[in-house]
Parts: sequence; structure tokens; C-alpha cells
Amino acid sequence: MIGKDDPVNVLGGALQMCSQDPVTGFFRDGHCNTCSEDQGSHTVCALMTAEFLAYSKYVGNDLSTPRPEFGFAGLAPGDQWCLCAARFLQAHDEGCAPRVRLEATHERALDIVPLQVLREHADQA
Repeated sequence: MIGKDDPVNVLGGALQMCSQDPVTGFFRDGHCNTCSEDQGSHTVCALMTAEFLAYSKYVGNDLSTPRPEFGFAGLAPGDQWCLCAARFLQAHDEGCAPRVRLEATHERALDIVPLQVLREHADQA
């Protein structure tokens, strides 16, 4: 059995739910939980936009096309998803990072993305 890292968010509080519809996360538990086996660090809870989905597809990570063979319906603008921290940082550097939910972003994202960068993209809704 794979052990999860402590469910703590980037603000030091309890990790909140990212999304149950679609179900997201490395463990597909709706949270951006992580562990040492999570090579991509799926730790940033992001609100999908058309711009980010197009960018992600352009750089080789198509998140919008359904892949039923993997039980993946594809993402649409407005969906929340646990992104790989490095992909989020790359999108930030390219000027098209999506909004993030800090309360639902795992503290391990800070291994890759500075807190100030996450705060710049914090969803205020």
C-alpha cells in the first residue's frame, strides 16, 4: 500500500477537496494528495481555462480530449484538476497559468513552485 504524504495545504492548513466531478488527484480521491511515487507531483489544484487547456495540449499534455480507455472524460473550462506542479510553473513562465485554489493545493507543490507564484494566481472566488 502506498502511503500518502500528510494532507497539508500550502497555507499550512488541512488540504481541502479539489474536485469530485471530475474526480482528480494522483490517488483519484478528489484531493491533490501526493507521495514519493507521484513522479509528476500532481499537487496544484487549478481551475481549467480554455487558454490553459489549449496551452497544455500544445506542449504535449492533452487534458481536454476524452480517453475512455483510461476512464478519462476530458477536462473543460471551469473544471478543477490537480495539475503537475512543474506544468503549472511552466504555464506561469509562459503567461497562461490557470487560477489555483491555495486551500486545495498540497504543500509539496512548494518543492517546485514558490508560494508567491501560487499566490499570484490564487482564485478569489
